[in-house]
Amino acid sequence: MQRWKILLVAAFALVVAACSSGGGATTTAGGGGTPTTGGGEMAEPLTVAFVYVAPIGDLGWTWAHDQGRLAIEEEFGDAVETLYIESVPEGPDAERVIRDFAQKGADLIITTSFGYMDPTIAVASEFPDVEFVHISGYKTADNVATVFGRMYQPRYLSGLVAGKATKTNTIGYVAAFPIPEVIRGINAFTLGVREVNPDAVVKVVWTNTWFGPPEEKEAAEALLAAGADVIAQHQDTTEPQKAAADAGGFSIGYDSDMRAFVGDTVLTSPIWNWGVKYVDIVRQMLDGTYEGGYQYWGSMADGIVDLAPLSPLVDADTAALVDEKKAAIVAGDLDVFCGPIVGANGNTVVEAGKCLTDGEMLSMDWFVDGVEGEAPAEAPTGLGE
Repeated sequence: MQRWKILLVAAFALVVAACSSGGGATTTAGGGGTPTTGGGEMAEPLTVAFVYVAPIGDLGWTWAHDQGRLAIEEEFGDAVETLYIESVPEGPDAERVIRDFAQKGADLIITTSFGYMDPTIAVASEFPDVEFVHISGYKTADNVATVFGRMYQPRYLSGLVAGKATKTNTIGYVAAFPIPEVIRGINAFTLGVREVNPDAVVKVVWTNTWFGPPEEKEAAEALLAAGADVIAQHQDTTEPQKAAADAGGFSIGYDSDMRAFVGDTVLTSPIWNWGVKYVDIVRQMLDGTYEGGYQYWGSMADGIVDLAPLSPLVDADTAALVDEKKAAIVAGDLDVFCGPIVGANGNTVVEAGKCLTDGEMLSMDWFVDGVEGEAPAEAPTGLGE
């Protein structure tokens, strides 16, 4: 291992000591052949660094990103070395960690939480020769790209499943923060629920944390006590699924196929396949064709987002409906936020024949009809084109 990489690991021990959540830095490399230059000399591997907001063991958001990191290693072997640090709080700690990766020679730094946006932009301005990819944000620079997926598409499909499954017509939704990404998912899910079950409501509880197992469990238990028999979530762990299973209910997972960790009471999960995009980015960097500064919002057709296989507890009619709608979305014949769409306040937000623009979806701060909970704003009128 080169001296700077040894120092990198030691430096991260000091960085982590300043981080309230105590994550540790890890360096790994793939198992393929040794890269060489044209003259047969040893070539330096491309170094790709990941900054994670939660531990890999969350089995959700960070676990899914780490599967993408492992996909890079499997695809490129020793041509790429990956580094990562877990449980980095959003804010000043994140900026220190990102800067340390850049100072130690990382070629590509991937920051995997919305709250890393400004720290990523700040560090990128100091290191114009380093490429940065920020997940879920909206700010770019010449060397900063943003990457995300149209998670609202599989969210809608999972809503069809939940709407068919509920017997109490009350579905609970454990949600992290009231930002557009989360609100968009709640609304898409609810549109699916109400399409198959117009009498059902989706009750939202905010936890104000991405990774908070106790808070997630508490919120789910409160929703179950209030009559919900299906629990959905936009959180990082399997705690809401476990709470639903313990109460004899069903759940919809998120990030990864949470049925693999909890059981068949998890009816399905909208999932991320980060490796699809991460491998593509690294391949371009190795080929010398990569250009940063873009905004990528991939779809189910791209494969970056998908719906996990349905539980055997989902009936055949529901499964057939999900297959039909998924095929239409992938083919481009159907999307979620097309009118008529009515807001929770009764306003007609999108008229029939119109659909929300990407900009309107990316800034969504209101709830659709059928959602019960607090949103930052009231539903407007006259959106879509």
